[in-house]
Amino acid sequence: MTLSPRDATQLLAAHGLRPRKALGQHFVVDPNTVRRIARVARVGPGDRVVEIGAGLGSLTLALLETGAEVTAVEVDPGLVAVLEEVAAPAGARVVAGDALDLDWPALLGAGPWTLVANLPYSLASPLVADLLDGVPAITRMLVMVQREVADRLVAGPGHPAYGALSVKVAYWARASLAGRVPASVFLPPPNVASELVAVERRPAPAVDLAPDELFPLVRAGFAGRRKMLRRSLAGRVGAEAFACAGVRPEARAEELDVDAWGRLARCGRSPS
Repeated sequence: MTLSPRDATQLLAAHGLRPRKALGQHFVVDPNTVRRIARVARVGPGDRVVEIGAGLGSLTLALLETGAEVTAVEVDPGLVAVLEEVAAPAGARVVAGDALDLDWPALLGAGPWTLVANLPYSLASPLVADLLDGVPAITRMLVMVQREVADRLVAGPGHPAYGALSVKVAYWARASLAGRVPASVFLPPPNVASELVAVERRPAPAVDLAPDELFPLVRAGFAGRRKMLRRSLAGRVGAEAFACAGVRPEARAEELDVDAWGRLARCGRSPS
């Protein structure tokens, strides 16, 4: 059983709650949609799922229907009370906390885990990046985000949305669009399109360099994305390093894939 729009409205009223704009709260209240998300997540008996921003528990219930073990994380105390009433009796473990501040290794332990979440715009990019950087126990993600964020997560070189976040995702994982979610299934309906993005962690990073060796260079390059790299990376990468990496000094950051960034960082480690 999942929540209908009427169920969601009645739950909010019973707990004296309203969707909080400051937290980007838009609850998915269509049973067909949450079951579709659970199917796309490819989870079932024996799988462990962590859901961030579980809200009223509609998606939580759909995930539980698959037979997966579900840990539901929610920052809003009022919604934690709703989850204790709706999702905990169905088998979910409810955790109160801010996903950006949680001790994830203590919460999850060893992997593998699948993350499934409806993420607000303000949280999506930093959270996905932080989890890829610091929580290897999460080996797969299915996140619902605004279309603009989805484009940044999956973009490749040359795409207008391609940036430092895109390179970070490509370093750790493979990401792809997995379906659109219409505004009509949310309470309240958002003013933007939403997309599902599937993220599959690689067995090893795409580039044989530590993040702190690669990403300072990537961030510097994209900070001046309209500049030629010889200008945006002046003082960091010399002419010999460009030649060593097979990267044109006249190229711009948006033209380099993660492998090219890796070569440039590796060749630029020693003064050129």
